[in-house]
Amino acid sequence: MTHDALRRGRVSLPGQVYVITTVTDGRCPYFRDFGLARAVVAEMRRMHDAGWVESMAWVLMPDHLHWLFQLQEARPLGEVVKAFKARSALAVNRRLGRQGAVWQKAFHDRAIRREEDLPAIARYIVANPLRAQLVPRVADYPHWDAIWL
Repeated sequence: MTHDALRRGRVSLPGQVYVITTVTDGRCPYFRDFGLARAVVAEMRRMHDAGWVESMAWVLMPDHLHWLFQLQEARPLGEVVKAFKARSALAVNRRLGRQGAVWQKAFHDRAIRREEDLPAIARYIVANPLRAQLVPRVADYPHWDAIWL
């Protein structure tokens, strides 16, 4: 799928809840490294604390991220994700002493309808490590959070 195809039909609305998925460049499993994963988590928390998003649930897998959040400010969704990816890539590259892409250019997004069950979506997101057979219990995986759990 092309980058244009991923953007086609994208609507960015303050107050809208989105789930985004973004993948590392070349599906490199950077986030098997605890320190690199925590650097990315710190950037997600910065976006939350700065009021760009209201983070609801997320899981950082070895080579991708699923993030459920409510868009807070008048910044477009694409700008929020671009800023997150740029800041987290700088943090990862700084720790690795390298330059270059960390994330693929595109991302997948889905706007959540108001009537959808947000806690169920959050449970599905945080259960990704179980489905990938990385851990026997969600509690054993260190890189996730959800406001309901």
